[in-house]
This record gives sequence, structure tokens and C-alpha cells, in this order.
Amino acid sequence: MPTPHNSAAPGDYAPAVLMPGDPRRARRIAETLFDDARLVNEVRGMEAYTGTVGGRPISVMGSGMGMPTMTIYATELYREYGVRRIVRVGTSGGFQDDLSLGDVIVATAAHTDSAINAPRIPGVTFAPAASYPLLRAAVDAADRAGTPVRVGPVFSSDHFYLARPGLHEGLRDHGVLGVDMETAALYAVAAAEGGEALTVLTVSDHLFREEAMPSEDREKSFAAAAHIALEAAFS
Repeated sequence: MPTPHNSAAPGDYAPAVLMPGDPRRARRIAETLFDDARLVNEVRGMEAYTGTVGGRPISVMGSGMGMPTMTIYATELYREYGVRRIVRVGTSGGFQDDLSLGDVIVATAAHTDSAINAPRIPGVTFAPAASYPLLRAAVDAADRAGTPVRVGPVFSSDHFYLARPGLHEGLRDHGVLGVDMETAALYAVAAAEGGEALTVLTVSDHLFREEAMPSEDREKSFAAAAHIALEAAFS
């Protein structure tokens, strides 16, 4: 059934969905990677497409920015549309010294400063983690393609501009690879809904070296992460 946020009909989504934040990037993935892609949703401008790759069904949908929108869209995909796997394809700010722009991160788990998951299990600090079959498949796909990846935890932040002295340094010193704004929500929704989830991120800027990709380079750099995500979704 359509929802307040999604006009797709039952059966419009494939069992596996790639999920970038930007709906225009969802369109780009559909146009460049999918065969016979068709638009299945554009409510609130959040475009979603379904097609095939090598004869296998696959969908892609934007999530918007931040954990509330990710929670809404992921919950509806799992609960209302029968989706079983969501692979986020996004960007990350890098923390570790040996990360460079364009590097790919496969997120094992997500720390967060958000309270969005706190009500799920009262009295417990829930630790959202990736689905191991997808994680293993992504690493295997990267190995086959000869694409180096970093595998480890990320930090999902509720804030993009808020300055918090010492926060990034503390996360770096505890082995966190980088920061995004959605993974902790996606992993928690997957756990709650009995689905699988994974995040594959491209390092688009570095928090300690003041390096950042131009916007046009961000689009081009997504190819490696998108192919890894696609292979994991099909595993």
C-alpha cells in the first residue's frame, strides 16, 4: 500500500534497495547502472527507481539528509514493501590519518550522538551494526575488483555545523573511520524490522586536513562504492 511518503504500488520495489542520500544521485545510479529503470516514487521529490542489472531486480531510492528521514523511508521499505536488504551508498568525512579523498569505507557499526534509537530498548545503549552477510559480500566484491576498502565503525551525527571541541579527536583516537548522518538509523531500523543493512561510503572530505572534493568529483568518485554496494545487495 502507498504511504504518506511513498506512492509506489505493492511489488514496485525489488527485495534489495540501494539508498544514497541525494535523490538525484539515485536517478544517476538508475540511469548508469540499471537496465530498463522506471520511476516508482517521487513524493516530496524523493525519487526511487526499479530496474534490473544482469537480469536481477534492484531498486534505488534517496533517503534525504539525517536520521529521521532515513528512519521513515527504511521502515516503510522493510515493513510495507517487502524489501529485505538496504545498502546505503553515501559520503563520509574521514577521521583517520591514512584515509584519503575517494577511499571507500565499509561500516561495521555506527556510533551516534542522536537519541533516535534510545526508545527502542529502554535502559539499553543500543549498538547498531551491519548485517554480516552483506558486510562480507562487500569486502569480497572489493577484493575481486581490486578496490582497497577500510572496514570499521563510523559515527552518525545529528549535526553538520555544530562545533564540539574534542569530539572528532576522541572518535579518531577510538578507531572510528569517519562520519555520516544516517547509518546508525538504518542499522537500527534493519534490526527492528528483521531486515539486512549495510553502508558503503566514499570519503569526500577529511576532518583534520581541511581537504574536500569539489561537487563534480563527488559524482564521479561514487563508481567504486556503487559497484561494491550492488554486488553486496545481490549476494
